[in-house]
This record gives sequence, structure tokens and C-alpha cells, in this order.
Amino acid sequence: MRYAFFICVPVDGPEASPEEVMADPRFAACIEAARAGAVTGGARLRPASDATTVRVAGDEVLLTDGPFAEAKEYVAGIDFVEAADLDEAIALAAEHPAAAGGGSVEVRPVWE
Repeated sequence: MRYAFFICVPVDGPEASPEEVMADPRFAACIEAARAGAVTGGARLRPASDATTVRVAGDEVLLTDGPFAEAKEYVAGIDFVEAADLDEAIALAAEHPAAAGGGSVEVRPVWE
């Protein structure tokens, strides 16, 4: 079954560069596991401060700078994984450095 992992980090946490991420052994191990086959795609996202939220009210398009809600965390990336079931997906999410580094990993089944 396919799952989406929403990688969430604290709003006031440091924003590591791609080079810093690759130098962190926890992320390097996670990336190596991804290359082994469980992770089928994904992307790192820019900070929430770079977001634009779009809403439509009638014929009017409303834009808001930043995320759609005030929060203590923001979605910093998304991974798509293949897992036999939710238990396996949770085990994979628990190995992600964000889950142990002050953030979280939201696991959500994907409609297919």
C-alpha cells in the first residue's frame, strides 16, 4: 500500500541547507534506506514563510502570505513510501530523523 509521510519540523527550528542535511548521519542513513526501495518519491519543501495560501470566495481569489494556519510545526517535506500495511509504514516513519529531532512524521494512506 502507498503512504504519504508529511515531514513536520518546529516553526522556530533551524533550517538546514541541503549540504547540512547530507552531512547529518541520521539523514544519510534515512536517505540510504530510501534508495533501498521503500521510498518511491518525495521532495523537501521551502519554509512555511515562503508559502502562499489560496482561497476562493465566490468569484474572488484570496491570497495569504505564509501557511494556512498558525502552528508550532510546518510541513517541511513529503515522502511517498510503499509498505505492506500501516504497521510497516509506522515503523519506517519512526526511523525518520524528524520524528526524533523535535518534529513529527504524519503517516497518511494514499487513495489509489
